Amino acid sequence: MKVIAFIREKRKNLQHQNDQFIAKLEPKFKNLSNLFNNKITMPFRNTLNNPWFSQFSPVDAEESKPEEVLIQVPQAEKTYKSLLEKIDTVTFVGDWHEVEQECIDQFAEVTGDKQWIHTDPIRAAKESPFKATIAHGFLTLSLIPKLTNSVDLDSNPYPEAKMVINFGLNQVRFPYPVKAGTRVRASIKLVNLVPMKRSIEVVNEVSIEVENSKRLACVAETVLRLYF
Repeated sequence: MKVIAFIREKRKNLQHQNDQFIAKLEPKFKNLSNLFNNKITMPFRNTLNNPWFSQFSPVDAEESKPEEVLIQVPQAEKTYKSLLEKIDTVTFVGDWHEVEQECIDQFAEVTGDKQWIHTDPIRAAKESPFKATIAHGFLTLSLIPKLTNSVDLDSNPYPEAKMVINFGLNQVRFPYPVKAGTRVRASIKLVNLVPMKRSIEVVNEVSIEVENSKRLACVAETVLRLYF
């Protein structure tokens, strides 16, 4: 009986100590919880209350309000309808253009990329797997205006537009090198149009092929903005 009483007393003492320990820690945990709420959740709450963030809604904006009808200026509407008929079709095939070593050297001088695979024909003939110097990928890309005649004022494909801006590129790949002295040409396929009130965004897929090769030297999605 004494042993049982002793064990009960011990348990009672341990429980009391445990209760005291929890009582001491509880305020600290409460403060820690408040700290997390203030430091972590409050910025998120502030973000949700931010006018910029409030533009986003769990419900798609298109579903929450009627779709507005886009009214284009007459020239933009006319050009858009004309181009819409050409979606997914090849709209241009250019002439062959030779990429000479002189052109490669000039590009290397301007950009500072004078790596021997571009500028040293003798070493390239011995060590390069292509057995010749090759054009910089960005040189091939930069030839797009020339290869597509977009710099020729006499062959403007968008005569109704007051201004045409190079808006950028969606994607660019260089599947095959262009050796010095070979000829390349470009073709254009219209892949997307985005109408706006006074402008049209035109997305073209430009493919640059190498003469006597089945592989393309460059494939790029170019983005133009036509302003009316």
